Amino acid sequence: MNGEDRPPAISLWRDRGFTRFWAGHSVSQFGDRITELALPLIAVDALDASANQVAWLTALVWAPNLLAIVLGAWVDQRPRKRRLMIAADLLRAAFLLSLPVAYALGAVTLPHLYAVAILAGAAGVLFNTAYPPFFVRLVPRTSYVDANSKLSASRSVSQVAGPAIGGVLVQALTAPVAVVVDAVTFVASAVLIGRVPGGDPAKADRDTPAVPLLRRAREGLAFVVRHPVLRATLGCAATVNFFTFVAGSGLLVLFATRSLGLSAGAIGLALGTGATGALLGAVCAPVISRRLGVGRSIVAGAVMFPAPLALAAAAGGPPWLGAGTLAAAEFLSGFGVMLFDVNLNSLQATVIPDGLRSRVAGAYSTLNYGVRPLGAVAGGALATAAGLRTTLIVAAVGGALSVLWLLPSPIPRIRTLNALPGARAPDDVPDAGRPAST
Repeated sequence: MNGEDRPPAISLWRDRGFTRFWAGHSVSQFGDRITELALPLIAVDALDASANQVAWLTALVWAPNLLAIVLGAWVDQRPRKRRLMIAADLLRAAFLLSLPVAYALGAVTLPHLYAVAILAGAAGVLFNTAYPPFFVRLVPRTSYVDANSKLSASRSVSQVAGPAIGGVLVQALTAPVAVVVDAVTFVASAVLIGRVPGGDPAKADRDTPAVPLLRRAREGLAFVVRHPVLRATLGCAATVNFFTFVAGSGLLVLFATRSLGLSAGAIGLALGTGATGALLGAVCAPVISRRLGVGRSIVAGAVMFPAPLALAAAAGGPPWLGAGTLAAAEFLSGFGVMLFDVNLNSLQATVIPDGLRSRVAGAYSTLNYGVRPLGAVAGGALATAAGLRTTLIVAAVGGALSVLWLLPSPIPRIRTLNALPGARAPDDVPDAGRPAST
């Protein structure tokens, strides 16, 4: 039974399947925040990496998304999405553990960092393309916004505590050893997801004939391009992703280290304090959505997410002032990204039919996340040529202009998910209405 076909639960906190999935998601998000700080610090402190090399490290994490359109089509043919998600978690743990092992042997190198970034990124793409059909079978449609709010809130809590604790761990244990924590969280996530009841299709949904891989990939891309809501949200999300990765987390850490003179502990504390904005945004997103409407909330978030990078560019003065300005920028940006993500993820889950979820996720990720490495490389080149502050300002302005994709679309007029018609595949996308699993 699909999640959207079930009656809404009294509370998702009483749903054993959701709470286990939420717990697995939360613990892995916490570890991710540590690694997001540790990887660039390994490059900067241990290997004396340049701005361009740090930018390439960020780019390689996201580069596997360029193949997500094909991987999503392959995932759609696999009936057991849960197994793929567990495998992805365990693979990420193994790749990350190679860093402390190499460190213990005195063999950490920049190519090794790059390899871990791209392999862990590929496992992340596998997880993310298997996730959408699993989610809609776990959560009733009427609870999409609530579920995404809870998942985003846990991510926000990790953004508050993760960088601060990560900064302490990096200083106390060194960055490579701190990565062990993230590896352990992926193992915990795999165990918890394995204990979630349901989430896989019924046997009847698994008995449909196989469709050639490339045909499935084309169908997913065609659905995105021809759907007015998905086309506009993809243009907006890809634009904002490109520009926020022009100022990607690696360059932001580099800016805080070299331009503001902050220590690893101070950077972690500033990012963690600023991340309370994301927590507040995730909690407030359902309320704001009810008042403004789903569509207008997405529009507001599209501007609020990237614009505060201009504030970060203005940071300076004594270390306490620089850290405070960085925290304020992170707070505003975090609130905006949660307002954007919670509503956008719920809208997408509503308009995409079951038989296309992984295919559409793959096509969407190829374009949306595929621009991230391009943005990171462009940011590294721009930072080298024009400086870090100029790069942050360009990212803020370019990212805010992503809203121009949304304004002429139907999105600003969408008030509630319930007002949308049931998701149906267009006539020119073959077999789109049938479950894609074999």
